[in-house]
Amino acid sequence: MNIATNPGSGDFAARFALTKEQLLARRNAKWSQYAPDVIPAFVADMDFAIAPEIQAAIRTPVEAEDYGYPMRDGQKADRAVAAAFSRRMARLYDWQVDPDLTLVLADLVQATFAAVMAFSEPGNGVIVQEPNYPPFRAAVADCGRHFVPMPMAMTDEGYRFDLAELEARMTPDVRILILCNPQNPTGRVFSRAELEALLAFAETHDLVVISDEIHSDLIFDGRQHLPFGALGLRAMARCVTLNSATKSFNIPGLRTAVMSFGSADLKDRFECRFPSRVIGSVNTLGIDATVAAWDLGDDWLSGLLDHLQAMRDHMAARIRAEMPAIRFRAPESTYLCWLDCNDLGIEGSAFDFFHDEARIAFSPGENFRPDAAKMVRLNFATSKEILDEVLDRMVAALRRNAR
Repeated sequence: MNIATNPGSGDFAARFALTKEQLLARRNAKWSQYAPDVIPAFVADMDFAIAPEIQAAIRTPVEAEDYGYPMRDGQKADRAVAAAFSRRMARLYDWQVDPDLTLVLADLVQATFAAVMAFSEPGNGVIVQEPNYPPFRAAVADCGRHFVPMPMAMTDEGYRFDLAELEARMTPDVRILILCNPQNPTGRVFSRAELEALLAFAETHDLVVISDEIHSDLIFDGRQHLPFGALGLRAMARCVTLNSATKSFNIPGLRTAVMSFGSADLKDRFECRFPSRVIGSVNTLGIDATVAAWDLGDDWLSGLLDHLQAMRDHMAARIRAEMPAIRFRAPESTYLCWLDCNDLGIEGSAFDFFHDEARIAFSPGENFRPDAAKMVRLNFATSKEILDEVLDRMVAALRRNAR
């Protein structure tokens, strides 16, 4: 199951959306990277106040000045995060995750790099969906592996991958498949049939599947997220699941994530390359915030989902009506929309055009696929007022360009 929408959560924006003035006063990357007159719609960060339950959990150690080496319930504090992750997977998906096979670490990019290094050798191939979250490509290149693309092609049914096409690219040295489920930047939620086909493919080629499921709470239109590991014991035997509360609950600065191994053998293989002292540990505020988010934050998350789905639909309607040359599929998940601007008749990259002519900062398409300079990724996790300003500026810039 997924988080159900809350009929009484229509006041989410009134309670939690932040104004442009409040956002500019913050010291985060989203609102500090560009000039003040540029509206940021790039990095996966949301323009909302966090859930009160999370804020209360953070205040407890702060007000007590409790900054010593942390423990929770007589154990190392990171075990509380692993246990909360296990409870959440059981509650949402009826998926039994062993907390003892779950590592807690600060960053899923770190986890991706480490997994690539642990489960492959220099020169081996790593399959990555394309377009892809940029650190996936970096993890392959920077670790001396070679990139095997699995294109996500836009069809009448949305973005799809073609395993026959991937089969033609396979070589015996390919060792890993990095799965982003739900997929960033296309917003696809993969069906059971698609995931089972990927499992069969992974078994045929003896691949370890690194499944990044950080957007798994952010699902629209009554769809269901299915963790790759929840397919059963065959999937668990070759799966490492990456997740975090940071995207769903807007706490990326608290630097807490999990790396959950489907089997003791996978965990042992990983720890032979990366002992726990190399991975490091997370801070006490991130621990308490993550446990509060996963155990207590569902009401806030329900309201957020209602708001995000409304913003997605509003954005999609305006683009179709006022900028019909932009091609896109309304995302099934995430708060990110992948926009194809090839037919706009603009010079240079789409990022540069909208930055220079509209004073908007999107994520450049070439970060997600080298040949995608005429594409951008738009973050719609904001208030309707700010989203409308983004869309108004886009429309105005395109009309000036047409003249």
